[in-house]
Amino acid sequence: MHTHRAAAALLLVPMLAIAGCKGRESASQDSAAGVAAAPDTAKPAAAATPALTDPNIVYILDEANASDSARGHLANTKGTNADVKAFGRLMVGEHHALRLQGQQLATKLSVTPQAPSGDQSDAQAKQIMDSLQAMPKGKAWDKAYIDSEVTYHQAVLETATKALNAAQNQELKDLIQKAAPVIQHHLDRAQQIQKSLGT
Repeated sequence: MHTHRAAAALLLVPMLAIAGCKGRESASQDSAAGVAAAPDTAKPAAAATPALTDPNIVYILDEANASDSARGHLANTKGTNADVKAFGRLMVGEHHALRLQGQQLATKLSVTPQAPSGDQSDAQAKQIMDSLQAMPKGKAWDKAYIDSEVTYHQAVLETATKALNAAQNQELKDLIQKAAPVIQHHLDRAQQIQKSLGT
């Protein structure tokens, strides 16, 4: 279980690298680490990098929503705790809805999502999914999933604040502001479940 907590903690590093420098090393808020290499890939992001562009932000938001929706689907099918399964369904529904809103806005604004230079979000999202898929069902799985969701949503809120400051288009800013309370609700609920699951 300590391995999975460490994996969840590593998830935060690449996302804060983006948030801290508004840079190109977007591990996308939905990224998940879980391998020893994650801190090393985050270190270069600490260097000064160009500010995020609107296409970068649209990409990051889309990837974040897609990966959390996918993890939610896995939780709904693999979770054993009723609250964990319900949380997974919530992630599927609400992140899918947020993703659609982002895609519709990108189409309206003629913004083509573009990964920040050096982005590792796809690989990192795959790593966390592979880790969760490899774990057997049970209390340890439920705890590992919820722990990662708490860490993830904390990082998403931080990244959203930085993206809000970097966004040039007002409608994109509005979308980020609209999503923030939803993400906060997810974090609050994940923390409640985390407490109920214990250590």
